[in-house]
Amino acid sequence: MSSVKEYFQGFGKGLKSLVTGMAVTGKELVTPKVTEQYPENRDTLQIADRFRAELTLKYDAEGRHKCIACGICQMNCPNGTIELTTKMVELPDGKKKRKLDKYMYDLGSCTFCMLCVTTCPQDALEFSNDFEQAVYTRDKLIKQLNYRPEVPDAPNAPAPKPAMDPEKLAKIKAEALAKAAKIKAEKEAAAKAAAENSSVAPATEVKPAAPATGDNSSAPETENK
Repeated sequence: MSSVKEYFQGFGKGLKSLVTGMAVTGKELVTPKVTEQYPENRDTLQIADRFRAELTLKYDAEGRHKCIACGICQMNCPNGTIELTTKMVELPDGKKKRKLDKYMYDLGSCTFCMLCVTTCPQDALEFSNDFEQAVYTRDKLIKQLNYRPEVPDAPNAPAPKPAMDPEKLAKIKAEALAKAAKIKAEKEAAAKAAAENSSVAPATEVKPAAPATGDNSSAPETENK
């Protein structure tokens, strides 16, 4: 009786799964097909907000970005896509301040991992969904993100407050510096090992022993009595 019961239980489960699969297939058969007529529908084409196409700086209504050129995004980039250059400017009160000069971004080598966006302490970066980035030469994929004219700071503008907790920011900086030091040490060790291998003298050739001859002059003489 138990075998008959198990048989009908298995039969019922199989029939249920078959009906479920056929329901999904039937639903797809009657679903209207959608074909994107690109590029004719460029004006009405909807791209998902989560789609990552190009790294951009966030600008406010006055044309200012929040990047403070701390370099965390550059240190966390796994393949050197980001390169920052800074400059020192003199404030009205006579103090000097480091500011962003050029924010260079290589779209051709970007892996869209979003490490730069998630680790930015000022929340100054984001990925746009502008996917139309096809060019004929790779050098055109290298872009300067701070391409807008620089807007002077207000005379009494307060210092930018970090969007991230200072302790967390310090931890991220320490991890990034440790990662950079580790990579540098590995490169130096590899270069040292290569130099040592190139300076090792070649092994000396082992010559075969001379064959034995019939000359027994060196053998001890025996005395015949």
